[in-house]
Amino acid sequence: MSLLQVKNLVVEFPTRRGTLRALDDISFDIAPGEILGVVGESGAGKSLTGASIIGLLEPPGRIASGQVLLEGQRVDNLPHEKMRRIRGRKIGAIFQDPLTSLNPLYSVGRQLTETITTHLPVNAAEARERAIQLLRDTGIPAAEQRIDHYPHQFSGGMRQRVVIALALAAEPQLIVADEPTTALDVSIQAQIITLLKTICKQRGAAVMLITHDMGVIAETCDRVAVMYAGRVAEIGPVHEVINHPAHPYTRGLMACIPDMTQERERLHQIDGAMPRLNAIPKGCAYNPRCEHVFDRCHVDRPDLMDAGATRAACWLQQGAAA
Repeated sequence: MSLLQVKNLVVEFPTRRGTLRALDDISFDIAPGEILGVVGESGAGKSLTGASIIGLLEPPGRIASGQVLLEGQRVDNLPHEKMRRIRGRKIGAIFQDPLTSLNPLYSVGRQLTETITTHLPVNAAEARERAIQLLRDTGIPAAEQRIDHYPHQFSGGMRQRVVIALALAAEPQLIVADEPTTALDVSIQAQIITLLKTICKQRGAAVMLITHDMGVIAETCDRVAVMYAGRVAEIGPVHEVINHPAHPYTRGLMACIPDMTQERERLHQIDGAMPRLNAIPKGCAYNPRCEHVFDRCHVDRPDLMDAGATRAACWLQQGAAA
């Protein structure tokens, strides 16, 4: 059974010049203990999808239609106070910049213990011991001393570990991790990836990992959803999407990655850019940049359809299946 289900999610931003549709009919699910990667260029809608799930969609953005279900319960239409109690207790969040997630005026211990006592039935002493253990679990040395330090006394990688500890403080079933390794060096990035995988294995938590790095996706995730212009272009098992991409956009992303076994004078690049929200082309949004575009791509928008072991929103798959 799926822990998280996102069904036909549509997010809109009303403006003076009309309504902009930022997410258009997004659907996916995540099972307990699974890591789903969400990848795509800047502006594809990755972070907005995560914000919509955890109830942090900033006005004037609004969920126009669709549903977000956690353990079968709909959470997208809950009042602010009820969603606030779910956020932290059942859904944890890890953001790209740890400095925006941590209060510089409070020690990390105070921030951890307040989160724990807010969501769990423990006293102050138990909360502090639990906070120290969380810091140990996330790889922070001398946790008994570092718990009383302030965010500015930690390095970037250590601050990110504190943010992960905060996300885990109330033992949530779902963790939404938005570019958690982007600002870190390679060695710390590998440690954070290992930590996320360990969390899933030991705690049975589900993770939605938002990133633009296909290397992180390949190393970390069980399945991957490739997003383009506010829609899911392809979704399926990681090894299938990486080794046998079905959508031309996914193939373009994979071709941009350097191949260490072959010599090439220059890397492949996808011509053009992600369309603006007020200028998304009719039919398939990728058609201005696609090497395989044909007449139907300019007229009809494809939905996700079977493409071997994955599902891709591309009319080429209908021709392949015929």
